[in-house]
Amino acid sequence: MIDAEAPKVARGDALSKARFTLTSAGRFGAAIILFWLIVAIVGPFVAPFTLGEFVSEEGFAPPGGASLLGADYLGRDMFSRIVHSAWLTLGMAGAATLIATSVGSALGIFAAIKGGWTDMIISRIVDTFHSFPTLMLGLVVIAALGPSSALLILMTGLIYATSVYRIARALGMDIVVMDYVQVARARGEHTSWILFHEILPNAATPLVVDFGIRLSFSILFLSSLSFLGLGVQPPYADWGSLVRENMLGLISGSLAAIYPALAIASFTIGLNLIVDDFAASSGRAISGKIA
Repeated sequence: MIDAEAPKVARGDALSKARFTLTSAGRFGAAIILFWLIVAIVGPFVAPFTLGEFVSEEGFAPPGGASLLGADYLGRDMFSRIVHSAWLTLGMAGAATLIATSVGSALGIFAAIKGGWTDMIISRIVDTFHSFPTLMLGLVVIAALGPSSALLILMTGLIYATSVYRIARALGMDIVVMDYVQVARARGEHTSWILFHEILPNAATPLVVDFGIRLSFSILFLSSLSFLGLGVQPPYADWGSLVRENMLGLISGSLAAIYPALAIASFTIGLNLIVDDFAASSGRAISGKIA
């Protein structure tokens, strides 16, 4: 008779109970992320002007009066446009990353559990899509179907799901041979039960780290599409489109294109600082358990 209780001591999901501490760099990164999240949620309600409201008859007007960062190329308040576009920039990237992590991790671990032909077929399909350059694939899809917020989110999520799949499958291949998974199989547990109760909890930490990295990639990818004019379309705007609209101002010394670029850079840096701390803390927790 198989003892189903003994292998529980080998499980790694106790890492979820570990305490993760932030260094000073991590706290600085968390402060940056918290700031932009507050701006994205509360900013549109407290911004001095609407997204398309004109504050100057002169394009690229310098800062002054109620215009904290000056005007854009059409004379609209730059500060208000950055604030109003934050929710779309972060919201679209966050939704795309959720799709990528959900689809990629579920498929990757499912392939690791099933193995054989199922694993081979799924992996070859994923490898085919993963072989295309990310930006080129995005341009082809948008050229064929046209830009829309829903399409941009879905496309970005599915593109990055291929990378998540490879990571999740590798994690799953390591976990699926553990004793507690074999015991679950011997008990006759369904594949979905093994996936959600035995494998995902043990793969959670590296997948959370990957989520943070993937969110940075999603922001940069969507901003790149907008910079090329194939992302968010007027009357809406994201930080990438704000950079594109105001590029000509750099010739005359205007900083209108620099401000949204700094917003993208600051959020990405803050996110990476948190991810680095989380990954380092996870490594210390694992080392402590092994010791």
